Amino acid sequence: EGGASLVSNNNTIDGDLQVKKAASASISSTTVNGNIQLEENNRGLVSERAVVRGDFQVFKNTGGVTLRSNRVSQNLQCKENSPAPVGGSNTAGEKEDQCRRL
Repeated sequence: EGGASLVSNNNTIDGDLQVKKAASASISSTTVNGNIQLEENNRGLVSERAVVRGDFQVFKNTGGVTLRSNRVSQNLQCKENSPAPVGGSNTAGEKEDQCRRL
């Protein structure tokens, strides 16, 4: 919480990943055996080719969010992001709100 930035490339995380009230995050080819939560960040967020065994939640971010080719076992949820997230080719149990078409 409150950090400058997060970069995760080709990693496995045996729990949850939360980035909250930080600057930016880049998640690439990373497996998360729990949930990902990106909340109230103010710079660019990118997640590409991540495997998420739980939920992926993207809430109230203001720096832009790109979600591309992620595989989410449970729900991909996006709410109150400005601008709305962009990307595509994501799979999830359910895609909700701003993530429905991604």
